[in-house]
Amino acid sequence: MYFFLLNLALLDLGYISTTLPKAMTNSLWDNRAISYQGCAVQVLFLIFLLGAEYSLLTVMAYDRYITICEPLHYGSLPGSRACAQMAAAAWDSGFLNAVLHTANIFSLPLCQGNAVDQFFCEIPQILKLSCSAVHIREGQLLMFTACLTTGCFVFIVVSYVQIFRVVLRIPSEQGQHKAFSMYLPHLDVVSLLVSTIMFARLKPSSISFPSLDLVISFLYSVVPPAVSS
Repeated sequence: MYFFLLNLALLDLGYISTTLPKAMTNSLWDNRAISYQGCAVQVLFLIFLLGAEYSLLTVMAYDRYITICEPLHYGSLPGSRACAQMAAAAWDSGFLNAVLHTANIFSLPLCQGNAVDQFFCEIPQILKLSCSAVHIREGQLLMFTACLTTGCFVFIVVSYVQIFRVVLRIPSEQGQHKAFSMYLPHLDVVSLLVSTIMFARLKPSSISFPSLDLVISFLYSVVPPAVSS
């Protein structure tokens, strides 16, 4: 558990450092400019760290399910090697997803200016600046990612339903409270992360307003890593 929490803390630190320092610097110097290369790097690291964190949260849900619901099988699993492999798979999946999205997005010709209406380089805002056919391919890639995200979220929820069923059988109220206080924050972070990202990516353009986009982006780019850390 502590090994996964260490990985999660590193991802959260990198995730929040990708957007917040640049946004604070721009705010202090009253300058909203970012280079094309800087924007590409920001998108790459944002998607990489976000994807890796979400994959790691899925792995942590599985680990906690085995710990609580199948404790007799937990000791038979290879310990540190299995943990390292699962953590590496989470990091690798996030990096692969980031490379695919970044390469596809920054092959788009920008034919509607170069002003991103956000405090960081965000995929939906960049897509608004393009009128290329690659836009459709990126939309398909986003839908594929959304399906995987939904599948992982269902897996996490089912795992925690099973965990809470076992926890409710604990005769001690103190034991139940301790278990819920340990696991509910994890589920809250996952729910906030998934709901805000899905809303930001899949909402119709008819309800896209700058103030709403700003709030949604803040909720998934700043709040989850700050809370989970």
